Amino acid sequence: MVALNQNLGTKIVNLLIFFFFAALAAISMTLYISWQLEGAGAAINDAGSERMRSYRMAYLLSQSTRENTGNAAIKAEILSEVELFESTLRTLEEGNPARPLFLPKEREVQLQMKLLRQVWADRVKPLILKILNSDRATAQSTLINDYQPALQNFVAIVNDLVLMVERSNARNTNLLRSFQIGLVVQALIGTLVLIYLFFLMVIRPVKKLQEGIQRMAAADFSVRLPVQSKDEFGALADGFNQMADRLENLYGTLEERVQEKTRSLEDKNQELAILYEFTAFLNKPATVENLCSGILKKLMGILAAQGGLVRLTAADSNTLHTIIHEGVSEEFVLKEECLPLGACLCGEAAQNGTPVSWNLNLEAPRPLLLHCKRDGFQAVSAIPIRSKTQILGIFNLFFHEPRVFDNLEMRLLETIGLHLGVAIENQRLVSREKEMAVSEERNLIAQELHDSIAQSLAFLNIQVQMLADSLRRGNTTEAMEGLDQIREGVQESYDDVRELLVHFRTRVDHADLASAITSALEKFEGQTGIKTSFVQNSSGAPLAPEYVIQVLHIIQEALSNVRKHAQATQVEVAMEQDGDCRIFVTDNGKGFDASPETGIAEENHVGIKIMKERAHRIGAQLTIDSAPGEGTRVSLALTKQPKGTA
Repeated sequence: MVALNQNLGTKIVNLLIFFFFAALAAISMTLYISWQLEGAGAAINDAGSERMRSYRMAYLLSQSTRENTGNAAIKAEILSEVELFESTLRTLEEGNPARPLFLPKEREVQLQMKLLRQVWADRVKPLILKILNSDRATAQSTLINDYQPALQNFVAIVNDLVLMVERSNARNTNLLRSFQIGLVVQALIGTLVLIYLFFLMVIRPVKKLQEGIQRMAAADFSVRLPVQSKDEFGALADGFNQMADRLENLYGTLEERVQEKTRSLEDKNQELAILYEFTAFLNKPATVENLCSGILKKLMGILAAQGGLVRLTAADSNTLHTIIHEGVSEEFVLKEECLPLGACLCGEAAQNGTPVSWNLNLEAPRPLLLHCKRDGFQAVSAIPIRSKTQILGIFNLFFHEPRVFDNLEMRLLETIGLHLGVAIENQRLVSREKEMAVSEERNLIAQELHDSIAQSLAFLNIQVQMLADSLRRGNTTEAMEGLDQIREGVQESYDDVRELLVHFRTRVDHADLASAITSALEKFEGQTGIKTSFVQNSSGAPLAPEYVIQVLHIIQEALSNVRKHAQATQVEVAMEQDGDCRIFVTDNGKGFDASPETGIAEENHVGIKIMKERAHRIGAQLTIDSAPGEGTRVSLALTKQPKGTA
């Protein structure tokens, strides 16, 4: 890059400063000459006033002599004129910049002013004072006769001074006009010079740069600009030349780079296609074995591998277990069916989570088992199967010819291993979730059986023993009462069994909670004869299916409690859904004391406990409001619940 010894801005600023000071000097001179002209004009006026004042004093003196009265007023006026005359003389001598007023500095003017002061002081002023101080009229007349020629001579001196100042002003006026003409000429020449300099410094370089850009736009990459200065335009020209060099170089290798980019895009597209194919396969429902088998076969087909293994780590041991194998001998599978972590290249890859691609003909950094080499393979790759940071296992690819994967291929295989690991982990999570769901449902079933069937059977067992005792004693009346209680117990157990069967067989189609509640109420009313009603105010999205089944079970349990304990004649179920979901089950039964201090304890009523467990499972809140003789209201509030599909 060209060094900027003096940039364009500095040049322009210096040039403008030069013209500014030249114009400032010329304007200052015109102002100074104008000021001189103004001061000299004021001096001419004051000198002229001195001439008039001289004639006035002569007139006043003649008046004073003619009247022969010695008028004090005239005398005072004459003295005042004398003082004013002297004051004006001092002003002419000293000047007054404030007005402005001053005499030209020329020597003849200064000498004339000195002569004027001397004649005034030596001749004119003494005659005036003698005339004023003389008491006789004859003496005054003589003095006035002497005063007349002195006055004429004095006025002539004043006139000469005025003429000298006027001549000086005329010279200054001509000089001022010359400076003004010079200013016009300077402005004209300066404008032409500025135009020429700006053309040299700005317009011509910009035009050359524009021509270069136009040629560059026309694909003429051989264009270069001459670097003729060391300012910004020189730097621009140098930068333009560097850009042209690079563009010419890029254009010369454009086809090669396009081919390179095309190959890169083809590789990327192929990689994306492979990943898409594997991802689509892994998203299909399948067992872990089927997933691993499908992935292994696809990889062997794409990479032309002759053999492959999928090994997964055991949950409770530090070993790799072979679950899928393709293209390898049974002897090899038998020898490495359980491979310890850290053993050989495969165990090390599983232990460290680092992929390995190795030519078996090369010397390894550590001792190897080499079962794969004895099986006829010359290259092996071990890719970890991982989910997040957890290593779930590895998959191996074997080749009969030396084959070492590059970084791009290893990254692709690592990505496939990551997707496979996530799919395996998801399958395991689904299995665990199903196991937990079955376990929880079995626990709830056991609790319901214990609360209903088991207690009823225990009651019937006691009643049978009491019936046998009554028959031994021959108490027929007591035996008949026992039979009635046994009959009631059997009927209640039968009803409980039917209700449990209805609960266990409950299915919800398309997460339609309203239809399920309506169906449950119809069955309840048909079985118990208790009148039911359903009020719905729903404007939000439906609940997810797994939430619907839990909500329905809670409603069924509440209805079961109404049947068993409430002695009600009417039950109303209300549902409000507007983003949140609220359900109310209200009966007009006998009610009970629901206060925490004196009411029914939750641990003593398994039905309430089961409802609250189901509500807690879906993140809902269950409350029960009741009082003796005022019925019961069960409220279920589910907020921020997952939504199903409409």
